[in-house]
Amino acid sequence: MTKAQFSKKIIIAELIGFILVITILWLDELLDLPHMFLGAPATPINLVESIFETIITLLLAALVTFSTHTLLKRIRYLEGILPVCSFCKKIRADNRWVPIDSYIRDHSEADFSHSICPQCAAEHYGDVLDSKEAKREKYYGDKKVG
Repeated sequence: MTKAQFSKKIIIAELIGFILVITILWLDELLDLPHMFLGAPATPINLVESIFETIITLLLAALVTFSTHTLLKRIRYLEGILPVCSFCKKIRADNRWVPIDSYIRDHSEADFSHSICPQCAAEHYGDVLDSKEAKREKYYGDKKVG
């Protein structure tokens, strides 16, 4: 399902919901539902009140639908199968290979920050870490002092 189809389904569902609310408002006014189902005292039909409630509901529907449409335009989707190089982890996009962080940054609202995991730190900087640990042990006299 494309983003446009997904957005359209959400907007249609909202509009159907508001149409149901307006229908219930008018059924209540015309049939006096509390009197019919709950035994409440009968009330006269008040068309001015029903028209006012309908206008308020339509204004609310317009506001909610506009807000939803605006927010859905901002959403960026990553979906489908992404061809990834098994060696360098670049992604094939539009017949060119791009770094995975660039692709995700361009196709979503995500951003990246660089860090290093403990395994890579040990593998690539093990000698530096070992010398720091040795200096710490010499200075403090024991291991793993914070």
